[in-house]
Amino acid sequence: MGLIMDSQKRDTLTIMFYLVIIVFVITVGMLLIPGFRGYINTAFVIINGIILVILGSVLIGLTLVQKVEGKLKKFLMLTGASAAGFFVFALLHNIFYALEQVTSHITILSYLMKAFEVIFFLIAIFACPIGFLIGVIGSIVLFIKKRKSEQENSIDKL
Repeated sequence: MGLIMDSQKRDTLTIMFYLVIIVFVITVGMLLIPGFRGYINTAFVIINGIILVILGSVLIGLTLVQKVEGKLKKFLMLTGASAAGFFVFALLHNIFYALEQVTSHITILSYLMKAFEVIFFLIAIFACPIGFLIGVIGSIVLFIKKRKSEQENSIDKL
């Protein structure tokens, strides 16, 4: 019975992991590929962003609840945080852009808002996708290694 529960938990984590990948790729692809930009609107971006934050948070939660250990834990956490962070930092970039416009008459405050805007933009556009790729590739490699070792162990038991 315990083996079945462990298998179901692992499968839930794996499904969530691949769901995060699918939604992230669709969202980023739609935003970055010029041919698709005409088909998206603000509601699409907001809804996909919220879905990414939820899925990334659930992936992090499942990783912690299932007590995943070692490198796999780090890669799964990086994947979830990068997926959720993409929308969060893009939103923060826009908020600080608006604040910079509002505070444009106060020089020092305007420059501070501009600095935060640029920092959050760079994190959303460069750090989150790079972290996401590293997390995904590392997780997939470790999933494959783990599955191979489980298959070898099951063959040895026969």
